[in-house]
Amino acid sequence: MLTLYSELNPDDAPLPQASAGAIWAAISRQQGRTILVADAGRTVAGTADCIVMPNLTRGGRAILFVENVVVASSFQRRGIGRQLMKTAVRLGESAGCYKVQLLAANDEYVHTFYEACGFKALAEGFRRYIP
Repeated sequence: MLTLYSELNPDDAPLPQASAGAIWAAISRQQGRTILVADAGRTVAGTADCIVMPNLTRGGRAILFVENVVVASSFQRRGIGRQLMKTAVRLGESAGCYKVQLLAANDEYVHTFYEACGFKALAEGFRRYIP
């Protein structure tokens, strides 16, 4: 997965294996967290990181957030990303979520992909990066 994530953020320094192992252990213990993985034989072809956030509005229905969606360049345009997003939506449905939410890069190709998966650009997202 680290190789795949390097395609998502190629300017990031590689994560040391020991750090990655500790982070993976923390992720695996986090309630409501699901890492979807599309495999092609022994290769991780794509992934999406999903987390169900409990919510006190909307009748107590949760929100599913999706992050770090990436399909390896050698596997793109084969329906893997679309299947990951379908699975994320089903995960949200099964968790009783009222919406699935994500932020997308400012890239027309990416926006077209999410729209084709049934997502709509309904709000303006804001970020503040912490150095």
